[in-house]
Amino acid sequence: MKRRTLLTSSAFAAAAVLSSSCALAQARPIRLIVPYAPGGPIDVTARLLAERVKDSLGTVIIENRPGGGGNIGADAVAKAAPDGYTIGISAVATHAINPWLFAKMPYDAARDFAPITQMVRVPNVLVMNADTAARLNIRSLADLIAYAKANPAKLNYGSGGNGSAGHLAGEMFKQGAGIFAVHIPYNGGNPAQLALLSGQVDFNFDNLATAAPNIRSGKLKPLAVTTLRRSPALPDVPPVADTIKGFAIDTWWGLVAPAATPKDAVARLNQAFVAALQTPEAKTRFAGLMAEPVTSTPDEFGAFMRAELAKYEKVVKLSGAKVD
Repeated sequence: MKRRTLLTSSAFAAAAVLSSSCALAQARPIRLIVPYAPGGPIDVTARLLAERVKDSLGTVIIENRPGGGGNIGADAVAKAAPDGYTIGISAVATHAINPWLFAKMPYDAARDFAPITQMVRVPNVLVMNADTAARLNIRSLADLIAYAKANPAKLNYGSGGNGSAGHLAGEMFKQGAGIFAVHIPYNGGNPAQLALLSGQVDFNFDNLATAAPNIRSGKLKPLAVTTLRRSPALPDVPPVADTIKGFAIDTWWGLVAPAATPKDAVARLNQAFVAALQTPEAKTRFAGLMAEPVTSTPDEFGAFMRAELAKYEKVVKLSGAKVD
């Protein structure tokens, strides 16, 4: 009887210690900096994962720090204390495009961050106003290229601004297809899409997550996706790479920490977020955003970001875009 009492008391004591340890571990929340405004796909996915890792990491607070094309938020991550309690979103803009686009950068994309894991890949899609496509008898990417060659300088395309993913994709497309189309930059992706829907521009390279509702409604006609392979979200739409070999320009984002963050902290963060990304609930929610969850080790994500940084050096130079 005494032995049973002793074991029970020991169990209660152990539970109390464990509870105390968990409370200490979770007393300080993790700050996840999103370098974009609330409500967009990046913000939505960050909040979804923050909820999913509560059991393993404790509270994760989302802090939106928009501005400077994402540079303000990314810089806040780079300059945060490297203690594992501040992490942030890295994106194709902040870690691959902006370093070549901006004349002055507040951080070094290659050196100031510790990669944790990639989170998401979202295809971009070449879309036309459906009425414009019908009027010009354009049913495929080959038709668009043929029309552009037969009617030099008669086509234009919109984007969310100079140096945006849509602008860079358009310039890559023009060079690869051997055509010319006038680029019309807008102040953000939404105005560019409104211009396409109203017929002010002929085609756009848009993020699939934002273009999808108008594709479903029939207002936009998808001609090609910008991933090397077909997207599960648009299985009947071929990739541009089927026509222009090697063409690939995706939207992606992931998680990073300040560069000097201890490896054991990075490993703990990686384990928790990778597990969250692999849950059926996350995959279902991401599919609704036309986003594909992508997991990686810290080393794999670091190698991926370095490759993207090198790729976009050439793409940005080709576009001629610069931000002073």
